[in-house]
Amino acid sequence: MRLLVTGGAGFIGSHYVRTVLSSGYPDVDPGAVTVLDKLTYSGNRANLDPVAADPRLRFVEGDIGDPALVDELVAGHDVVVHFAAESHVDRSILGATPFVTTNVLGTQILLDAALRHRLSRFVHVSTDEVYGSIPHGSWTETWPLAPNSPYSASKAGSDLLALAYHRTYGLDVVVTRCSNNYGPYQFPEKVIPLFVTNLLDGHKVPLYGDGGNVRDWLHVADHCAGIDLVLRGGRPGEVYHIGGGTELTNKELTTRLVEACGANWDLVAYVEDRKGHDRRYSLDISKIGEELGYAPAVSFDAGLASTIDWYRANRAWWEPLKARAALAT
Repeated sequence: MRLLVTGGAGFIGSHYVRTVLSSGYPDVDPGAVTVLDKLTYSGNRANLDPVAADPRLRFVEGDIGDPALVDELVAGHDVVVHFAAESHVDRSILGATPFVTTNVLGTQILLDAALRHRLSRFVHVSTDEVYGSIPHGSWTETWPLAPNSPYSASKAGSDLLALAYHRTYGLDVVVTRCSNNYGPYQFPEKVIPLFVTNLLDGHKVPLYGDGGNVRDWLHVADHCAGIDLVLRGGRPGEVYHIGGGTELTNKELTTRLVEACGANWDLVAYVEDRKGHDRRYSLDISKIGEELGYAPAVSFDAGLASTIDWYRANRAWWEPLKARAALAT
């Protein structure tokens, strides 16, 4: 199987690539893996260092918005696993154009190329944020989309395009929607690595509003294991939820992080709530469990402890990223 992995130098995509090339998914035989990544601020070739010497890996720096490049690369592959996206809600509120350009138009360019070259499968990786907010219960895969941020709206648009290419043209597309990811190699603008790295250095952390917003937490290893199951066994034209099964308020999460980092609550600063801040996310993951045998394997306590340990031990990875981000703002 020849895999084209878009966004494969990012947090989730690089975990998937490292695992594929390390035989972490024994039923997938990657004869070749090409990573296409634009290397924006959150893409990092160092994320692929553990497998950089593997002769099956090819890295291409480029944009999914470049039709000629995308056509050339898709032509030599059997499957696309599409992680590439602009993904930070706060940045989308400041400016939506890059999100629409990459997430919607970029996905359309990939889908067109996949259709032309008759790929055997297109896995489109998405997010629970496309549903908006749910006060109680959990979303099923048939729930109406009601995104509330420019980011989530652009992802909803890309989901609908992907599914439309299946229904209109018969392209073998499957869509995954995940809950909040965490784990090693996550760019330190996201809440867990931001809070951990700040707390380790004795810096304050920002808690939005009253801290009562609820998220489900999913270790990146479980997310990628779910993607592997969907790649191999998901039904064409279907959506599959991948969740972690641990719902916490942001205040509860912050409490755990403060304690685990040996810090004090006086480092927590309540700040004005995010515009359009969704109150609660919750995915029903029974479909992927019943059809494909998925269940999260990494407990939140163990996953959080190992993640914090990784950031403690890998300052050389995250300190330059935070320094560059500070210079850019």
